[in-house]
Formats: sequence, C-alpha cells, structure tokens
Amino acid sequence: MLLLGNLKIASPLVLAPLAGISDLPFRLINRSFGCGLAFTEMISSSALSHKNKNTLKMLSTNTNDRPLGVQILGNDPELIKKSLEIISGYAFDIIDFNAACPVSKVISRGEGAGLLKEPLRLQELLEIIVKNSSVPVTVKIRSGWDELSVNAVDIALRAEDAGVKGIFIHGRTKTQGYAGGVDYDIIRRVKQSVNIPVIASGDALSPNLIKKLFDETGCDGAAVARGSFGNPWIWKETASYLKNGKIPCRPAVHEIVQVMKKHLALNVEFHGERTGVMLFRKFFAWYTKGMCIKELKQMAFSAVTWDEMMGMIDRVQGLSYVRNDLAYVEESL
Repeated sequence: MLLLGNLKIASPLVLAPLAGISDLPFRLINRSFGCGLAFTEMISSSALSHKNKNTLKMLSTNTNDRPLGVQILGNDPELIKKSLEIISGYAFDIIDFNAACPVSKVISRGEGAGLLKEPLRLQELLEIIVKNSSVPVTVKIRSGWDELSVNAVDIALRAEDAGVKGIFIHGRTKTQGYAGGVDYDIIRRVKQSVNIPVIASGDALSPNLIKKLFDETGCDGAAVARGSFGNPWIWKETASYLKNGKIPCRPAVHEIVQVMKKHLALNVEFHGERTGVMLFRKFFAWYTKGMCIKELKQMAFSAVTWDEMMGMIDRVQGLSYVRNDLAYVEESL
C-alpha cells in the first residue's frame, strides 16, 4: 500500500503523467490491467487558468478512472491559484506539481526543471499549492540541474517543509534528459532524508528494473512511464514479480490485438474518428514493437479512418511470435 496524505493506494506502482500520452483512453487501458493511481497529462497552469479548450479536455475522467491525480506546471502564483480553483470543480484525488520537465520551452519560462535552480522559489510555490488545495499535494523533481548541482535532498526537505505529502523523483539531472544512467544513490538519499513517501522514477521499463528501483533505493513506490507504452501487461507482470518472483508469460498475439482494438475504440469515442485514429498511430507501433512488420507499421502511420486502422490491426492477427527475454521474435506473417 502507498499512503499519500489521506489517500490510500493499494499498489505501490503509479502511472506517471505523460505529455501527449496519458489521456483518458490510455489510462483506462492501463487501469484494466491493474494500474492503481494514475495522472493526467502535465497541464499548464497558464493554459488552464485561461480555460483553454484542449487543456480542459485533459481533465476529462470517469468513475473507472480512480484514484486520479492531476499534474500542473507553472511559475506564476496567481495563475497557479486560478488553475487550482478550476481543478477544485473536478473529482481529483491528488495534485502533483511538476519541477522536473526538461523540455527547453518549459525551462525558458522558469518552469519544470528550471525550478531546480531556484529552491526557495519552488518551496514558496509549493506552499501556495498546499494552502489552496483540498487534496494531498506531491511534487515531481529530478536529481538536480546537472552533475555539478545535484540538490534533490535539499529540494525534498524544502518540499516536506512546504507540506507536500509525497515526492516523485526521477534519478537523472535536467541536462541528462532521459539519457544516461539512473542515479539510484540520490533517490536513496532523498528517501533517507524525509519522512514522507518517495516514489522513484527512471527506467521503470520492466518488472526486473522496477524491482531494482525498490531494492536499490528503498523507495515507497515506483512511477511507470515508458514501460507502459503499448504494454499495459507491465502492471500484472510487476505485481506478480514483486510478490513471488515470477513473471507471467507474455501475451499471445491475439490478446495484443484485442487490447489494440479496445484502445482504438476508446480513442475514437473520446477524440472522434480522425483524431482518435491519428493519435493511435504511435500506439500501434508500441503494441507491435519487436515484430518484423516494418511495412505494416508504415501503412498504419498513414491510416486516418477507423476501417483503415482496424485493417492494420487485423493483419497483425496473422502473426505468431514467441518471447526471447524482453524481445519479440516474429515466426510467420
């Protein structure tokens, strides 16, 4: 169990907020395989405070999408307050503040990982969020700005003082982005320094690597991001591995196809046919990763209608493959 303030979560595994990925259809697919706590896509407090139509749609949820957190991004106290007022009208269970995003346009505004260079400013913003939120508040950070300024322990202590109920930490610096090795030591030091839950992030790509996060850091939870792309089975597999050291057999191709069809249907229902199909293109590639179907994948990236994409998925049904460690090997077309 993971306890974040008064929010009790049955599993220590969390679906991380993923820009352009973790919309309602994606979350529902992962929920169906055992995902507990999930987050919306990262939401700009500026766009939300101005009630941007597309941003408001990111807040969409339903009764099967619980418990659910919303992650906000910003640096302006007034815009953050306005966004919190809007969020209060929705049934979210937790609010996460992003101080980890390494994207240049975010950094240029002094947001995301840019706040790692301003610990006092970050603490003040967290105090404002805690004061104006009726649900538990967490913060997402990185190990530091670069290897010469690894300050996650100081930031974590400030966050705890500000009243946050949990810390998500990606074990890489801003300058690393998503490259290079994960610094398990800094995550462990953060865990040892605070009295609130610490959820580790970074290379949670398989049950083995997720267990390594727990073993190496002593963390209370693990955030899964890229490991869930086209792979909702990671939730059941990891739960099994953490419980009894066994990883279930990988899904047969017919099961993958059924999940692909369900995901596509949810996408079209939520986004409309054209947008839903176009957004599903990247998921088609992820679901079929490791299959030798280069030409079929290229065709899928040109699909714009339900019938076209369903046709591509049906052609995947004609495949059979076996697992070779973490890779998939095509046996026939």
